[in-house]
Amino acid sequence: MLLPLLLSSLLGGSQATDESFWIRVEESVTVLEGLCVSVPCSFNYPSRGWTESTPAYGYWFKAGTETETSKDAPVATNDQNREVEMSTQGRFQLTGDPGKRSCSLVIRDAQMWDAAWYFFRVERGTYVKYNFKNNGFLLKVTVLSFTPSPQDHDTDLTCHVDFSRKGVSAQRTVRLRVAYAPRDLVISIFRDNTSALELQPQGNVPYLEAQKGQFLRLLCAADSQPPATLSWVLQDRVLSLSHPWGPRTLGLELPGVKAADSGRYTCRAENRLGSQQRALDLSVQYPPENLSVMVSQANRTVLENLGNGTSLPVLEGQSLRLVCVTHSSPPARLSWTQGGQTVGSSLPSDPGVLELPRVQVEQEGEFTCHAQHPLGSQHVSVSLSVHYPPQLLGPSCSWEAEGLHCSCSSQASPAPALRWWLGEELLEGKSSQDSFDVTSSSVRPWVNSSLSLRRGLSSGLGLSCEAWNVHGARSGSILQLPDKKGLVSTAFSNGAFLGIGITALLFLCLTLIIMKILPKRQTQTETPRPRFSRHSTILDYINVVPKAGPLAQNRNQKATPRSPSRTPLPPGAPSPESKKKQKKQHQLPSFPEPKSSSQAPESQESQEELHYATLNFPGVRPRPEAWMPKGTQADYAEVKFQ
Repeated sequence: MLLPLLLSSLLGGSQATDESFWIRVEESVTVLEGLCVSVPCSFNYPSRGWTESTPAYGYWFKAGTETETSKDAPVATNDQNREVEMSTQGRFQLTGDPGKRSCSLVIRDAQMWDAAWYFFRVERGTYVKYNFKNNGFLLKVTVLSFTPSPQDHDTDLTCHVDFSRKGVSAQRTVRLRVAYAPRDLVISIFRDNTSALELQPQGNVPYLEAQKGQFLRLLCAADSQPPATLSWVLQDRVLSLSHPWGPRTLGLELPGVKAADSGRYTCRAENRLGSQQRALDLSVQYPPENLSVMVSQANRTVLENLGNGTSLPVLEGQSLRLVCVTHSSPPARLSWTQGGQTVGSSLPSDPGVLELPRVQVEQEGEFTCHAQHPLGSQHVSVSLSVHYPPQLLGPSCSWEAEGLHCSCSSQASPAPALRWWLGEELLEGKSSQDSFDVTSSSVRPWVNSSLSLRRGLSSGLGLSCEAWNVHGARSGSILQLPDKKGLVSTAFSNGAFLGIGITALLFLCLTLIIMKILPKRQTQTETPRPRFSRHSTILDYINVVPKAGPLAQNRNQKATPRSPSRTPLPPGAPSPESKKKQKKQHQLPSFPEPKSSSQAPESQESQEELHYATLNFPGVRPRPEAWMPKGTQADYAEVKFQ
């Protein structure tokens, strides 16, 4: 657009009102950065103070420069004696001839800092020196922006320039090579022969379940330029890696997944412009495996690993901790049973732990741990065997026609061994001289031993029964004869003589007792009195208990009695109540030889003090019922004499 110019100020004072000065130029000019633009311009000045031969000079200045003092350089001029601005040198050119009243300007390779207000100045002769400050043009420099996207990769880009005024046009075409960081990473999953399952990029880490032994193929793909390097990583371990010049996908095959294959799998795509990654959590599910029981006894920290059917010996009273251990995914549900009954765990939060603070004999049996799982169940059993040291029942003896018959019973776990001692002699099996015979039998948990002793009893010898196993030993003395000088104890004739003496003495004692207690019995409810058969002897109903003396200490050990209700008694054994009033040591009394009249009374009194005993009459004999004489009845009385 052409604009008339009214001169606002003139050099020399009269130019301010001289209407001969005017200029025509577009107010705004726009050019793309890096391109060129032509700015048409014409102006006029008066024909005063110059001739045709007087040269005319034109100058283009950027707004804000000093023109009268020539301090600032113009951006373009035809005055060869005037330097131009360095930043515009060679790019701004005054193409018009000021002498012919043309001020046209060409701008090449426009830069962003070139945007400004520009005005023109003319000089010719002495009068024409004028600045057209108020009527210049505004230069706008813009950028041609084109942001290629990944879709523009490997496409043609054409630049077309058309000079319509001159009928000239030009164009240039280039092939785009767009580089970008990895994007749109996708993981595909193939199970056995099923179709692929794609995991989308957005969202949380996906969770994948697979059964043990199943075939899995994981495929990772990403879009990037240049092609990214792909990798599969399990935890911190690189499983596979691709090459940039290879395929744009990377597969990972798991032919038969195992429990160790569980974990977080990450696919990572990376090039020089960036990276992207995608992960999934794989859970391999399988039923219980390697089911076993870990055992800790008596607060020991060392554990024993027991398999199915293992026998576990435990000492009675000890603490026991059973821990059921298995591997499965998801975790199996654990429980304990004994004899088909559920046994509650002492730790509700951990049902696989079973604690027995004090093991009792009643807890002996099979304990089973069950591991239940949707894919299958297992169980493991441990047989608990409660061990304890031997306990004696009896022992007891009776006289029979062929000699002395004794029995001894013991219970223990493991089963005890029973043996008889006569003095320091061990009696085993059957003697070669037919003096004794030892037989044994067992009905779990009892072990029974019988001794038939036909001869060999002598003064000073003790008869005892001993039971032992790995946890201890118990013994009880059955018969003990004093070692008294002048006694004949090497033959059974002495025993017969001794029996006759005892029989006569005891009949006398019984008569006194009956006469003493008869009045009391008449006032009470009548109680059956003991009956004796003709085949019974007084020895069948008498236990002779010696007082504590130096001869009564021979191979006798005290035993702690077991609970009578714990185990059933052996066949024919007496009840524990009847045993409470009995002693484990029994002694047949011996009588001194008739004294000669020459012996002093003091000597006789001294010898008599060495021989005294207590006679007990138990109602129930401590021996099997098979030995009890027929026709007898339980009763009890005690006779003490010296």
